Amino acid sequence: MKIVVIGGTGLIGSKTVAILRKGGHEVVAASPNTGVNTITGEGLKEAMAGTQVVIDLANSPSFEDRAVLEFFETSGRNLLAAEAAAGVRHHIALSIVGTDRTPDNGYFRAKVAQEKLIETSGIPYTIIRSTQFMEFLGGIAASSADGNIVRISPGLFQPIAADDVAAIVADVALAAPRNGIVEIAGPERAPFNEIVARYLKAVGDPREVVNDPEARYFGGRVEERSLVPLGEARLGRIGFDEWLRRSPARTAR
Repeated sequence: MKIVVIGGTGLIGSKTVAILRKGGHEVVAASPNTGVNTITGEGLKEAMAGTQVVIDLANSPSFEDRAVLEFFETSGRNLLAAEAAAGVRHHIALSIVGTDRTPDNGYFRAKVAQEKLIETSGIPYTIIRSTQFMEFLGGIAASSADGNIVRISPGLFQPIAADDVAAIVADVALAAPRNGIVEIAGPERAPFNEIVARYLKAVGDPREVVNDPEARYFGGRVEERSLVPLGEARLGRIGFDEWLRRSPARTAR
């Protein structure tokens, strides 16, 4: 089966491509670096020829509200049009748990717009909403830092390892379209501030994590269950402590 992975050279994409190729599938790791650009349309028609499944893992280079919305709307429209013309049978997109519950987060609003394009495209689809990746914890801490203090909400947090995300994405790609949403999360749920504190301690970062109910997550207010699945979710296998033991951030210090 021919599968095109948009964003196939990124964190999740490269892992997903490796899994699918190991399974014997013809996989195109599509990105601007490999001549496929969903914003300009370059290379899309050629990439889609004979393709049965498309996995969209593309991400905006800018997180500014207007830029990220424009990215996901333009990319989504171009990609879905090319898929429709080629007769693609299954479109998979990676989104975020809680996108529809945090309207003051511009990135989340852009992902909602992307989801709506997919749902109305007429192409069979599965949207995978994931919790935050464990690999992003360093960046989250940096974005929440005020000198030696890191202000984090006590809302619940359930991060998932990138290896688990890729394994589930590959699995969904080989299954029938759900024409709906699948939510995925890590195996452990705890207050956001506690998980960030554990991460910083593990990597030898001396900054103090402060429990701050008013702390924002990339502009969005974090309620108790804003960032975790509310219902049934497919859980990853890699626990937080196991991921920390493997973490390059830890071994680099």
